[in-house]
Amino acid sequence: MKKIVNIFLVILTLFVGIGCDDNSETFVVSNSPTAAVLQDLSITNIQLDPVNTTIPALTLSWESADYGLQASVIYNIEFSSDEAFTNPVIASTVTGENSITFSMAELNSAAGNAGLNPFVWANLYARVVSSLGTQNGIPVNSNTVSMNVFPYFNYVFEDYFLVGNATAPNWDNNNNNPPLFRNPNDENLYTYTGRFLNDNPADAGVGRFKVLETLGLWQPQWGTTYPDGSDPIETSGKIAGNPGTQSDDPGRFGVTQTGFYTFTINFATNDYSIVPFDATGIISPATLSVQGSSVAATTALTALTFDEHIWYANSVRLTPGSLQFVTDGGNTWGSDTAFSGSATQGSVMIPVIVEDDYDIWFNDLTGQYILIPLNL
Repeated sequence: MKKIVNIFLVILTLFVGIGCDDNSETFVVSNSPTAAVLQDLSITNIQLDPVNTTIPALTLSWESADYGLQASVIYNIEFSSDEAFTNPVIASTVTGENSITFSMAELNSAAGNAGLNPFVWANLYARVVSSLGTQNGIPVNSNTVSMNVFPYFNYVFEDYFLVGNATAPNWDNNNNNPPLFRNPNDENLYTYTGRFLNDNPADAGVGRFKVLETLGLWQPQWGTTYPDGSDPIETSGKIAGNPGTQSDDPGRFGVTQTGFYTFTINFATNDYSIVPFDATGIISPATLSVQGSSVAATTALTALTFDEHIWYANSVRLTPGSLQFVTDGGNTWGSDTAFSGSATQGSVMIPVIVEDDYDIWFNDLTGQYILIPLNL
């Protein structure tokens, strides 16, 4: 009988898609493959550049893993904030390659996802995890290399703005357009509660609005799934976007009469709704300002003439720290979520985590706020 010493053979089934059919091939793989070996880094201190984001920041090279057969090896490139890789993040995946280069933006994103704070030097750990097949069979970790990284801040949110004759800026795409308020627990969910105008219900062209992504630009824009100009006013439905879902402009949202409404849009499900809002008895403060360690001095907000419940201050320099909204009566409003949230009276201060110029918006109907950085 033939003796097999110190080797145990296991069967790995790899599924290979050919056309519309799935065929399988069976390979015999050693249970102790040789791990990939990451080479030492030529530089270990990397200050990430927020301006030249496309230039190379880091190249990782490694000797191939050996599974004892002729097959393409998959490599997941993982980063972690600790050497134990307690919560690793996969920054990229390559097949049959022995190196990868990350740009400034890509490495900054990986560092942020791994939990590193912006504008602070910190250790970042990297490794490659080899595997085989579409199910990433027999994963094997390489050795670990580390680097000292100084990330910049990566603003990951999208901001959206109202435009249309139902709204304050009319059909001007750069007229201090009010933003939608982002849900702090769901970055795809946005609402706007306020006054919408329809001063001539008999005219199908009034009481209309759309949503823009960038002030001063008509695309990307979001609306209804109907063609622009042949779009009935409905209280709910699906959204469409140019160029989000199509190359031509979407239809317009709308209200049939002037009043207060809550407009909700979900960019994950592509749903929207427009529901009447009862603003009876809600009285706006005479004045509203922001104060706190993030502002050099107490800064007054201005109420929209179109809707006195919507307050704003443009291009306010904020530094890391906190702030709160303060009324003329001395009432304070705050929350514990950065960039956007729902403030409550007498609550904690709103955190500001990165220095920049911000447009600040507050809705006294709902307590919602949004701080939009202008340069990140």
